[in-house]
Amino acid sequence: MKLICQLIFVSLSVLFIGCEDEPDFARQFVILKGEHFASPRLVETLQSNRLIFSATFDTSCQYVFSETSFQDSKNKLLGFADCNSMHHENSARFVWQWLHDRLEIYAYCYVDGARVEEFIGVVALEEENRYEIELLNNAYVFTLNNQEPVTIRRASTCNAGVYYMLWPYFGGTLPAPHDIHISMKITY
Repeated sequence: MKLICQLIFVSLSVLFIGCEDEPDFARQFVILKGEHFASPRLVETLQSNRLIFSATFDTSCQYVFSETSFQDSKNKLLGFADCNSMHHENSARFVWQWLHDRLEIYAYCYVDGARVEEFIGVVALEEENRYEIELLNNAYVFTLNNQEPVTIRRASTCNAGVYYMLWPYFGGTLPAPHDIHISMKITY
């Protein structure tokens, strides 16, 4: 009788474990007017050599600065620090800007302290897009919606590291001119 009870318990345990929902990594980020950092503020590390996610920008991501010299400032979307260093030393991430009445996406890296930017493409508002950063031994490979990838050199002194995540951030210099909303789903 004891063996039958144990078998029933194990069978039910497997049944219920098999029915658990997959974790939901969908997140809504808000950068409040006058702020740089998005809410929620998270602390996580990347546990893979690929960061894969989808993001949707809504109409709140349109903005025009009265000081036009700041209009081409890059706003950070998602990425990671690299090489056991701070993100202004070594990192890779997607960034965006509202310029020429369109939302432009860039690859944005720090490599041994030097900033490198490269235009990737344009995305439509209210449309979900797929982003991927692949971490190779000597390069970061950025892909937007299966378009032609953009490759940026990785630091030559880096072959391993702790990769802490870099979450949405508005600017550079100027803070968000109004509340900014971005939806993301991380699939790693």
